[in-house]
Amino acid sequence: MKYASQRLAILGAGRSGLGAARLARLHGAEVTIFDEADKAKQVEDFKCVLGQAARDLVIKPGDFDLVIISPGLDEHWPLPAKFTSAGVPLVGETEFGFKLTDMPMVAITGTNGKSTCTELIAALFNGCGMKSIPCGNHGMSLSEVVASGVRYDVLSLEISSFQLETIRTFRAKASLWLNFAPDHLDRYPGMAEYFAAKARIFENVTENDVAIVRAGETVSSGNALRWTFSAYGAEADYSYANGKFYHSGREIGSAAGLRVRGKHNMENVLAALMAGKVYGLEFDAMLKALADYEVPRHRCELVRTLRDREYINDSKATNLHALEACLRSQERPIVLIAGGKDKQLDYTPLRAELKGQVRAMVFIGEIAQQLEQTFGDLLPCKRGKDMAEAVSLATQLSQPGDAIILSPGTSSFDMYTGYGQRGDVFREAVLSLT
Repeated sequence: MKYASQRLAILGAGRSGLGAARLARLHGAEVTIFDEADKAKQVEDFKCVLGQAARDLVIKPGDFDLVIISPGLDEHWPLPAKFTSAGVPLVGETEFGFKLTDMPMVAITGTNGKSTCTELIAALFNGCGMKSIPCGNHGMSLSEVVASGVRYDVLSLEISSFQLETIRTFRAKASLWLNFAPDHLDRYPGMAEYFAAKARIFENVTENDVAIVRAGETVSSGNALRWTFSAYGAEADYSYANGKFYHSGREIGSAAGLRVRGKHNMENVLAALMAGKVYGLEFDAMLKALADYEVPRHRCELVRTLRDREYINDSKATNLHALEACLRSQERPIVLIAGGKDKQLDYTPLRAELKGQVRAMVFIGEIAQQLEQTFGDLLPCKRGKDMAEAVSLATQLSQPGDAIILSPGTSSFDMYTGYGQRGDVFREAVLSLT
């Protein structure tokens, strides 16, 4: 066993940390879980140091052989620094799981669309007879999958900038760069640092690997063979136009049988087809496999149609790029519900996206007043004290034929536990309308 009799510290008592703890134990390690949160609870039968005890922790050289950090923690924060200052080698949970498996994988990163693309790729492989699972930053953590003992033909691994910060040897046969836009400036000093973290997905690739990159993106794909894609008219190896998919100008299939909608989702389909091609799959079989795939909840999800108004839940739009993608994908006039946590983002570039498409706006959360000041001179704007009032105000501002869309453009933690709860509250408010 690789870690027999070694003492491993796991930082973070959430899903990633627990997966790493299980995997470390399977390989013979003596495991202790640390979490500074006061709400953290004992995890299974592992030794745990939680809350104030973790904050008061003193680590001496030789106390641990390795520390594994969950992606929600910055390695420079006080708790991880206690270990590294004592000379304990630090590794991220994704890197830890990667080094303990030989399962092939597709790695997916990007500011927006990662989760949808990750699920599309898993559905594609499963539909073509290759066992797969969406995992990593979406669903089960990589360590959790490896610890389960289940063998997959290809893993569809969503990997965030937080996870990429702490890789050392990680690489995938196919690595996807979907897009890049401002986000997480509450974690990174600036855009350059955020970009550099995400760009590490190509750091260890070889000439035998493939980098699948959206056309026009400036990221270096290292030593990998670079394939490009676009659904917006840019020159690319793989493209989408007028309901058709193309490779080097040759039609390879139609979108007519797919349930996903919008050009942004067509780019996700292109990226999935390219990942499948890396593993030798045929276009016809892949498109057939994707025919039954439906967009997950909270991602441009149609909740209901009432009095010729579509109510769409896009709570997963936690940054401006995702909000802009949602707006571009719609064909109806829009009444937009936006706002939430203050992530120090500049919303003024969005002004150009609204003209002629967005009829009115309703704002919620910490930045409601800021958004009203930013857009109030362009079109009718209201503030809602909660989601129910926001939905009611948006309905009043709408006309038959409109789409009323929750696409916040920022995270939800000022009002909710996450974008999922925010979307659920929106659904409840919409379904209560009469």
